[in-house]
Amino acid sequence: MKIGIAGAGLLGRLAAWLLAHAGHAVQVFDPAPDPEPRFDGQGAAGFTAAGMLSPLAELESSDPELAALGWHSIERWGHIVARLAKWSPAAGKPPHFDCNGSLLLAHGPDLGAARRVLARIEAGASGWPQQPLALDAARLRELEPALQSGALHAWLLPGEAAICTIRTLKALQATAPGVQWHWGQAVRALGPGRLELAAGWQTFDHVFDLRGVGARPDLPVRGVRGETVWLHAPDVTLHRPLRLLHARHRLYLVPRPGQQIVLGASEIESEDRSPVSLRSAVELMAAAHSLIPALAEGRILRLDRNLRPALPDNRPCIHHEPGLTRINGLYRHGWLLAPALLDQALSDTGLMT
Repeated sequence: MKIGIAGAGLLGRLAAWLLAHAGHAVQVFDPAPDPEPRFDGQGAAGFTAAGMLSPLAELESSDPELAALGWHSIERWGHIVARLAKWSPAAGKPPHFDCNGSLLLAHGPDLGAARRVLARIEAGASGWPQQPLALDAARLRELEPALQSGALHAWLLPGEAAICTIRTLKALQATAPGVQWHWGQAVRALGPGRLELAAGWQTFDHVFDLRGVGARPDLPVRGVRGETVWLHAPDVTLHRPLRLLHARHRLYLVPRPGQQIVLGASEIESEDRSPVSLRSAVELMAAAHSLIPALAEGRILRLDRNLRPALPDNRPCIHHEPGLTRINGLYRHGWLLAPALLDQALSDTGLMT
């Protein structure tokens, strides 16, 4: 079938890749000037994300049905990245994916708050084979020697994963067979089987609206600001993502290839795309330093920010009608939910089995 996709962010690139490998003729339209990552707050939000895949940890603030989709996505990402690794020379180094679990951490004074979070996680994970596992100081040192383990309370969240977002997005775009990528072409309007561009309307057998915040006014989507700090820390080795339960905010640290660590993320009800604030940068880095003092010698590579697309109920939505599918509202769960939602949507439309 002839498929038109509005939006070349995470959902758009993954959808194009899946549909192209299923034999469909795919065209993708996006206002970005090219497929490269941008770190100015204007590009695809998927490039800014740290790539944590955390179904258990997300039970703190989401329902079990939504979080359970994450286990499907983790399995799918493992298969997708394995396939990308075979073809990714066109996009540079292959994407990195690991499934070593994650750690939930709390300083002594925050133990009460941590136990309340754990209670919500355990209640939501009732019946799941994956459950939080309390760690003593010796076991924590064994798993993550870089941590100040003696002063921390820690729990292992088994089965959770992490993915290198930038390399994955580049590889998806570079290895989607036969896809026509139309950069610098914003979709002005769309409907079943058609997209309006600057040159006029184009027709398709099926259209996907995957534009995130750009889908307004067709959808009541809003942008929620998130900020991240990217560090080069050659003296610090982490083997899995970390989450710190802090009195003021939730901090995560995600190791990346090249001795990099991503710190994040603020969550601000604002559509401000201006540079990262001093307050956010200081709070994120101070909290990270409290976990790993050796980060003091890390070098700041960049401060990044972007807008997460969220619907009024903060839940994702898949809307179908003949000739048109819309997916939006992934909010803070973009990488965790994208494969699961696309598998569901493509199966429902009959475009993939």
